[in-house]
Parts: sequence; structure tokens; C-alpha cells
Amino acid sequence: MLLALATDAVLGWPSAIHARIGHPVTWIGALTAVLDQTFNRADGTAAMRRGAGIGVAIAIITLAAGVGWACAAMLPGGWPGLVLTAILAWPLVAARSMHDHVDAVARPLMSGDLPAARQAVAMIVGRDPSQLDAAGIARAATESLAENTSDGIVAPLFWGAILGLPGIAAYKAINTLDSMIGHRTPRHEAFGWAAARIDDVANLIPARLTGLLFAIVSVRPRLALATMWRDAHHHRSPNAGWPEAAMAGALGVRLSGPRIYGGQLAQEPWLNGEAPDPSAADLNRALALYRRAMLVLAAGLALLALL
Repeated sequence: MLLALATDAVLGWPSAIHARIGHPVTWIGALTAVLDQTFNRADGTAAMRRGAGIGVAIAIITLAAGVGWACAAMLPGGWPGLVLTAILAWPLVAARSMHDHVDAVARPLMSGDLPAARQAVAMIVGRDPSQLDAAGIARAATESLAENTSDGIVAPLFWGAILGLPGIAAYKAINTLDSMIGHRTPRHEAFGWAAARIDDVANLIPARLTGLLFAIVSVRPRLALATMWRDAHHHRSPNAGWPEAAMAGALGVRLSGPRIYGGQLAQEPWLNGEAPDPSAADLNRALALYRRAMLVLAAGLALLALL
């Protein structure tokens, strides 16, 4: 997992490879979309749709874990097998792309180009960016950075370190299922129930580890820890509040709060609500915090490998 993280940090997922073969997450997403269209029938009862969703979730997660197990079983031992395992795990870690997507928001925001910043932030958040001011853009990007550090980096590495290729592959299937069907919408309330609950369990420990990472590398670790402990449970998600609240405390800004989804105002509670809104400079500070967290994460993996 340390080698996979290092490879991704240096290379990301090259566009030439993506153009040729896509990405494992897009493969899982395509399968999920097909099964959603096939089994999530509008004329079915809620119980039928929930049952179908449970079956689809189990099937996709089992398939991903099985592919990971089969790949691991075919690899040689020693250093060749270690390197090949890292190469196979590499596309399932999103450290470089996470940084690049948030940096793409920070650069135009720093220069005052709000239309470009809105366009960039629309790539990483689900809320309507058209009405966001500079503070709203910075807040959205900072929240995405905090939450997706857990979902896109810490969690897959956590499960990969414990269970190897089957673990990291199964986790990416779980996270992709949740992002596609784990929503409380009329279409997916029942069908995506299992996907959302499994994702909650899979992220229970990684989300809290991510919050701890942010606090450790902060210039104000006690405040970050106190904010996380106090405010994390205010978040609508049982897990996302931990890294977001830690990030809010570490930067001395407020996150979460009201936002617009699909033209509807969602009255979300604030995290670190007594602090000011983040600015473009705070978004750059969040990226610096993220880079330090990744270095500490790498050091932790190196220590585990040595032990």
C-alpha cells in the first residue's frame, strides 16, 4: 500500500492510460448503472427494491473482492509480487487526483476568476455551484478535500493494508456503489439502502483516522481534535463529519452549513460554526495540510511495513 500511494502521488492516473482502458472505478460504475437499470424497477414495492439492492450490492462487492483475490493468487512471491501488487493497487488510490482537482479550484479562486472556480468546483461537489460566492466555493472545495481524503485515500489503503488486493478492491466497489445509488432519492431510497449502510460501516474507522491525521499535522492540534469531537456528530453523515470537523478546527474556519442540491436548500448544521468562512488562502492552507497528512500517512505505512 505504501508503494501504491507513492506511485499514485508521483504519476496519478495518466490520461493516456485512462483514454485506452478507462479506470477500475468507471468499470464498477458501468456495471452498477446496468444493474440499477435492470433491477431497480419503478413498479416494484419498496421491499422488492430493497431486496434487489441488497443482492446487487453483495454481487458487485463479491465480484470486486474475487477479482482482487484471483490477481493476488497469481502473483509471485518476494519483491516481484510486492511490486506487482502495488501496481494493481495503484489505480485504487486517488491521492494525486484529489490534490489536482482541489488545486484546480484554488488557482482561479486566488486570482478572482469566479466562473472558472465554479466550473472547477462543480467537478468535485454535488451542490449547485452557480450561486456560490468566493467563500462558498472555498467551503465546498475544502469539505470535498476533507471527506474524500478519507473515502479516496485513507479508507482504500486501510482495507488494502489489512486484506490486500481483495480488501482494497472490495472497498472501491463499496464506495462506488454508495456514490451512485446510496442516495435518499425516490429512485434510490430503497434500492440503495444496502449500499449506503455498507459504506457507513466500511468508513467507520478510516474517517476517524483521517480526522486524527488532520489534527496531528495541524498547527493547532488540540483545537482540531476538540472541534472534531464536539461537532462531528452534527454532520448528516456518520463518517464525513470527522475529517471535515477536524479540517475546520485545524484551519480555524467553518464548514458544512446550508447549501443547494437540485434547486432545494438543505439546512445543514455548521461545523466550527463560530469561525469565519474560508477564503481562497484558506483553501491553499487546506491543500498544504493535506500534503502533510499524506506524508504522515506514508510514514505510518512504512512503520507498519517495517514492523
